[in-house]
Amino acid sequence: MSLIAKRLIILSVIIVAAFVLGRLSVRAFLNLLLGGTMFGGNIL
Repeated sequence: MSLIAKRLIILSVIIVAAFVLGRLSVRAFLNLLLGGTMFGGNIL
């Protein structure tokens, strides 16, 4: 496997992880504003 292919694979993994974490952080922030629980159901 060439160096360019390895870089593309690593870059795509990083992009996917950043997308998932970004969505999760937006959801957590909105959830804090609305006063809900994160993953449904009551924690307390």
